Amino acid sequence: MFARTLRRLIPVGRLARLMSSVPDPLVGLAAENAEFYDIAKKFADAEMLPHAAEWDRNEYFPVDTLRKLAGMGFAGIYVPDAYGTGLTRTAAATIFEALSTACVSTTAYLSIHNMCAWMIGAYGSEDQCKKFLPDLCSMNRFASYCLTEPGSGSDAASLRTTAVRKGDHYVLNGSKAFISGGGMSDVYVLMARTGTDGASGVSCI
Repeated sequence: MFARTLRRLIPVGRLARLMSSVPDPLVGLAAENAEFYDIAKKFADAEMLPHAAEWDRNEYFPVDTLRKLAGMGFAGIYVPDAYGTGLTRTAAATIFEALSTACVSTTAYLSIHNMCAWMIGAYGSEDQCKKFLPDLCSMNRFASYCLTEPGSGSDAASLRTTAVRKGDHYVLNGSKAFISGGGMSDVYVLMARTGTDGASGVSCI
């Protein structure tokens, strides 16, 4: 119905041109970010696109390809430059957009790994940064983010997994779902309730 309505309103030739046109992804980007896009796009076309369908079909986690991306500085893009690449979120979004033209699922995981590394870099202690970030930014170790639960998805503040302090450690009790990289990752950044109901009672373990 929608397509028929469009055909009545817009001449067929013009409609075909509109539907086949793709905006230039470099429009509005600073020169540095345009260069990051170009670098990532060339890698994506050469290293990801030829294999993406097979990876998805076989549910394959491309460790070697991810580590090549880490070697380009793409595993800790906005992690402070003491450990990571120290770029902006705009640069990260530009890189992820370029990579996702070849393989959305691999890029989605890479974005999550970056987020985990950034959280440790931004909020972890110096000892935690020294322990985790070198291996995460080289992807010698992989990271996943554990937020979604069977009973709470977009309403993350209603999560029920708890973390109770016992001496020098926490005891976790609950369930998580839809963990990108789950089963492959070495480090899990997990959201759990350590306080009262609502967002203010949630901590990161």
